[in-house]
Amino acid sequence: MGVAIRTAGEGDRDLVVRLLDEAFQDDPVSSWIFPGAAYRRTTHPKLMAAFTDVVLAEGRIDVTVDGTACALWLSVPAADEADPDDAHADDSEAAQLREAVDPDNERVELIDRLTAEIHPADRAHAYLWMIGVAPGHQGKGLGTALIAATLDRCDREGLPAYLEASNARSRGLYERLGFEFTGRAVVLPDGPTMWPMWREPR
Repeated sequence: MGVAIRTAGEGDRDLVVRLLDEAFQDDPVSSWIFPGAAYRRTTHPKLMAAFTDVVLAEGRIDVTVDGTACALWLSVPAADEADPDDAHADDSEAAQLREAVDPDNERVELIDRLTAEIHPADRAHAYLWMIGVAPGHQGKGLGTALIAATLDRCDREGLPAYLEASNARSRGLYERLGFEFTGRAVVLPDGPTMWPMWREPR
């Protein structure tokens, strides 16, 4: 039986934030940004809310009908099609993100800058920013179903896809779906590694 998926709307904001918060509480990158379990429990949801708001405004969020998993997608234009002001906006957006989420935490801003620096700019693509599955439902194929639905559309349209894997387990999942490591990792200072991954359309 297939997984029923719908597009999230503004009314799903709290659901999406909760899913992402629960799914990434113990993620290596989230643990690096917000060290300490108590600190992370109180502050991490603010970052997930900021990400959710960006994608609700500028992209698309897919959510399983049962509310146990979600995927955040953005359509990224090629550099020659992008707004020239966007290049200057990246730095200010990173600073604004830090101010809104956790002003005294430079890692909130740093990770935004590091991932922006390595993001491919030469070709238009679908960007899987985040995918979250509720802890009690992981390992059931929900994440794969969410991603595959968009990858099928990418294949039909001849569009590449891109993401950053934040742990070895997710990297393995993405490789099975046709993503390949770009060859240049993001190594966080005194922290974990992220693997940028690219998928050509099939």
